[in-house]
Amino acid sequence: MPRSYPPRVGKVRHRALVSALGCAFAMVTVAGCGGDDEDDTGASPTPTAPDTASFSGTAPSALASQAASAIASARASASAAASSASARASEFEASVEADAARSSAAAEDALKDVDGRGNAISDVGMKGLPRNETSGMLAVLVTITNKTDDTASYAVQIDFEDSDGKVVETRYVGAEDLGPGDREQPIAFSSQADDTQLTPRLAKAQRY
Repeated sequence: MPRSYPPRVGKVRHRALVSALGCAFAMVTVAGCGGDDEDDTGASPTPTAPDTASFSGTAPSALASQAASAIASARASASAAASSASARASEFEASVEADAARSSAAAEDALKDVDGRGNAISDVGMKGLPRNETSGMLAVLVTITNKTDDTASYAVQIDFEDSDGKVVETRYVGAEDLGPGDREQPIAFSSQADDTQLTPRLAKAQRY
């Protein structure tokens, strides 16, 4: 059975409950609600500074430091990626140069015992490249086409002659294991000075 209270006690409890709820929702001052010490003039209590020790999160200076650290890390990663890409490009260039040197040596070796111009002159064509596309160097695009029905390798000799017809420089290019109807286009570069006037000539072409 619910416990009953005298009317006066019930009214006091009701006022205390209302007062407690008012304190819970006010939260604008640290002063007590409904106490006997309240200022009768109605002036608002002076607010107090918040206790920053109870705040969570990161201070602006720390955020700035973290941002600077993240930017530095990103730049370092980008720099490392660029260095890696540059290294791979250098490795690829070195690999291409090594392959060209090996092919040139193989072509020169294949032509050393060839009499005359060889058996594949009709399978080879050449075209000079514009100097603005070769950084000023004299270069010839050699087109080698296997016109036979069998897989074959080719060795080509390009002579660079001066205006008197004298051979100033000789370059060798080739194509290995070229299938029937297939073609390759190696480039023969002259190592002479950019302003040297030379004429390239197809000297030999051998299929083997």
